[in-house]
Amino acid sequence: MTSSDSAPQSTDRILAGVSLMLGFCLTAPLLDVAAKLASASVPVGQITAARFIVQCALMAPFIWIMGLSLRVARSELLVLIFRSLLLLFATFCFISAIRVMPLADALAIVFVAPFIVLLVGKFYLGEDVGPRRVGAALVGFIGVLFVIQPSFAAFGAVAIIPLGTAVAFAFYILVTRGLSRRMHPVALQFHTGLIASLFCVPILVVAQGTGSELFDPVWPSDIAWLWLLGAGFFATVSHMMMTYALSFAPSATLAPLQYFELPVAALFGYLVFGDFPNTLSLIGIAIIISAGLYMIHRERVVARQLVTERAAPPI
Repeated sequence: MTSSDSAPQSTDRILAGVSLMLGFCLTAPLLDVAAKLASASVPVGQITAARFIVQCALMAPFIWIMGLSLRVARSELLVLIFRSLLLLFATFCFISAIRVMPLADALAIVFVAPFIVLLVGKFYLGEDVGPRRVGAALVGFIGVLFVIQPSFAAFGAVAIIPLGTAVAFAFYILVTRGLSRRMHPVALQFHTGLIASLFCVPILVVAQGTGSELFDPVWPSDIAWLWLLGAGFFATVSHMMMTYALSFAPSATLAPLQYFELPVAALFGYLVFGDFPNTLSLIGIAIIISAGLYMIHRERVVARQLVTERAAPPI
């Protein structure tokens, strides 16, 4: 096959990756919408459990159809459990926040996660990160403060909760980097749902009858069942879209598209709940997006420089 024959195939894969990432940006906020609707009558812990139970149930048939093994090496089991707990904590914090906060405000604060990943990479993992990208991360944190300030005034300490999601999700990303190279994405999704469910269900059983606003389970109303199923369904579909998008196209190509999720969340929040970010929050969201896009730009520049240096003939 000539190079001209292979080029269109490569282009098709990149277009497929871009389409899947845009699909993620359109479906991920629907998870948030369903969870927020369910939170009106269902405890946050029960919504969180439903999200993972549904994910596990949806992935199980694909495990069987694709003939994937469920065996997990001992060396990977603890890492897999840690990853699942990080996502479980991130999900619980986010649902707790959007129960009272606008979707776009909470999601904007969570978008500090890439900046945390970068700073952890530089100061803890010893990765080569230049001062411009560190500066962009710090500017991103300033943007988060713009979003938190009016949210804190309106909703109190709950405005800080999305930071817990951001920190947990940042470490979730770092852990996933290694596991994704050794496990099939469908198996990874199934095990994540299964492990998180095994942690959630006993907590709900123990909390039953305690009157806990966050954990004491209730029998959902007819429409609440739909919201609970929707939360799990859209969580599973959106995360699978992102996983396969990254297998089709370079992360540098897809990363800027993820910020499309913010205006989509703002639109859904306005259409469904009548929520819309105020002026300070909009300024903060603009700062976060600008800092994130600049950081991605600098990563591309550094990557091109490394390619050029490696390709240069020795003197």
